Amino acid sequence: MAKFTPLHDRILVRRVEEAETSRGGIIIPDTAKEKNQEGEVISVGSGRVSEKGQVIPLDLKVGDRILFGKYSGNDIKIDGEDFVIMKEEEVLGVLTGAAKKETAGSRR
Repeated sequence: MAKFTPLHDRILVRRVEEAETSRGGIIIPDTAKEKNQEGEVISVGSGRVSEKGQVIPLDLKVGDRILFGKYSGNDIKIDGEDFVIMKEEEVLGVLTGAAKKETAGSRR
């Protein structure tokens, strides 16, 4: 993958995939699924610049599991892989102690 570093207070996020079948075993097609609002932080910018010109570092770090709003960020594609780039303020919270789910594109 090409190295991508977001600018300022932006972060690069890989969405976490949900199971492709329902509890009843029904396979849900991609077109009917809603985009997941959970992801893993892949890359972070240097921080927000204050009015005084000082760089304020981000609270998020690479590897954090986060929740974000349904319409947050912009979907982008890097080297054929889908990501979301958003500002740190669009993140609703950080998940800690959650069971690891598979992230999009991490299957081999």
